[in-house]
Amino acid sequence: MAELILQESILQKIFIIRGKKVMIDRDLAKLYGVQTKVLLQGIKRNRERFPSDFMFQLTKEEFIGLRSQIVTSSWGGRRYLPYVFTEQGVAMLSSVLKSEKAIRVNIAIMRTFAKLREIVSTHKELAYKLAELERKIERHDKEITTILEAIRQLMSPSEKPKPRIGFGIDKR
Repeated sequence: MAELILQESILQKIFIIRGKKVMIDRDLAKLYGVQTKVLLQGIKRNRERFPSDFMFQLTKEEFIGLRSQIVTSSWGGRRYLPYVFTEQGVAMLSSVLKSEKAIRVNIAIMRTFAKLREIVSTHKELAYKLAELERKIERHDKEITTILEAIRQLMSPSEKPKPRIGFGIDKR
């Protein structure tokens, strides 16, 4: 039960920025039970482990957008723009932060990212099936329209051919 609550809490801290699912340095530090500056110091000592696709610093515009998305009144007077971590960056944090709590939290975060991927995958699969169903219905609609038009033509009074008056000549 406690892990489910933790996963729900983590899920609320995952955002999409630059098309990537990320977590903010401040939120990660809280989850790991360390100060944000301690988290970032560990990363600076191991910078080669965090390429730009694992971790990046937000732009001012991204930060403003994120603040409005989170609807928070205070970010604690930060003097720098926050860093965000992709799933791979969070996984790499486990090699930097080695406390028991950090290990447990990291496992929970990895499970949450996996669950999120599963949800997104299910959503994509459902969207594909819905689009496929729409195409079938559209095709059936066209076929039904064609059938109805043929029935209407059969039901409409048409000019009956006038009887031919023959002159007694057999055209066989």
